[in-house]
Amino acid sequence: MTGLLVVTAVPAEAEAIQAGLADATVAVVPVGVGPAVAGAATARLLALAEAAGRPYRGVVSAGVAGGFTDRVPVGGTVLGTRAVAADLGAESPDGFIPVDELGMPAELLGGGTSVAADADLLAALRAALPDAIVGPVLTVNTVTGTAASTETLRRRHPDAVAEAMEGYGVAVAASHAGLPFAELRTISNPIGPRDRSAWRLREALAALTAAAPVLR
Repeated sequence: MTGLLVVTAVPAEAEAIQAGLADATVAVVPVGVGPAVAGAATARLLALAEAAGRPYRGVVSAGVAGGFTDRVPVGGTVLGTRAVAADLGAESPDGFIPVDELGMPAELLGGGTSVAADADLLAALRAALPDAIVGPVLTVNTVTGTAASTETLRRRHPDAVAEAMEGYGVAVAASHAGLPFAELRTISNPIGPRDRSAWRLREALAALTAAAPVLR
């Protein structure tokens, strides 16, 4: 049996994790941006490992994220209690309707619009990262970039701490494989009006390197 599969979006995130991690049983793989490619690639990696007789024992979606800065500072670390597909659903005159409230049969919804992190894996990560902020991490297809959309997200997900683009896809792949899932993010920018001058990508990648040893 192998160890964890750690999935990132881009090579820079994978390299930051590998810089803080010296453990050959942990595979760190950049798979691409967005929930569709992340979910498909994760499912393929899990299936190949199982077919080779070396199944993984858990999956972590990791990388940088935008943060609600009244809940987590730029440069801070987040552990997701659940991955939420924040824009999977339908618009209506009365507002957004999550897909699991549209009356579809439960078997067509997979894990619904929210997949919880594995309790034991999350507890182990929390114990190793006591200063991390813990809460739901939103998965979006379109990064939030206006004050109005930020406020809409706050109202719909009042306990969310961050947003990224891959966690839900990775979580669904892990769930279908029957494996524990968790999400680890470091904050590179505030959620809100798009302002690249406010991004601190270097600091977020350094925080990812600092957090990486917990993945052993």
